[in-house]
Amino acid sequence: MSETASIHVVCPQCSAVNRIPTERAGSGQCGKCGAALFPGQPIVLKDDNFTRQVTRNDLPVLVDFWATWCGPCQMMAPVFEQLAVRKQSTLRVGKLDTEQAPKTAAQFAIRSIPTLILFKGGREVARTSGAMQLTALESWLQQQGVR
Repeated sequence: MSETASIHVVCPQCSAVNRIPTERAGSGQCGKCGAALFPGQPIVLKDDNFTRQVTRNDLPVLVDFWATWCGPCQMMAPVFEQLAVRKQSTLRVGKLDTEQAPKTAAQFAIRSIPTLILFKGGREVARTSGAMQLTALESWLQQQGVR
């Protein structure tokens, strides 16, 4: 009997860790609350859910550190939403408002926004600052080994 490969995916609503078959990455519902595991939009990150979302997901996690008053952040928002749809089976995409989550922003020494940080296995592996178009963002992610 062969064992099916699986990945851990953290629910964007209740933060429960779900194990799903690898071939179903990009779809499925949370076993605890029933929410979509892959909602096709960025996950809202805060001080209280950031660590669990970043460390317990087997998929890489790209976090946009932003603020509502930031013009370049507002310009980047639609790009980040498109990315969340296009990469939902291979990448978790989250947004952290630095004004609402100052503890986490300080932990990562965010000095300019937007700042994007890519995490793999709960560890920061790459960082870039400034707004990007979708093609440039996808190219940057490819350079980091994200499909």
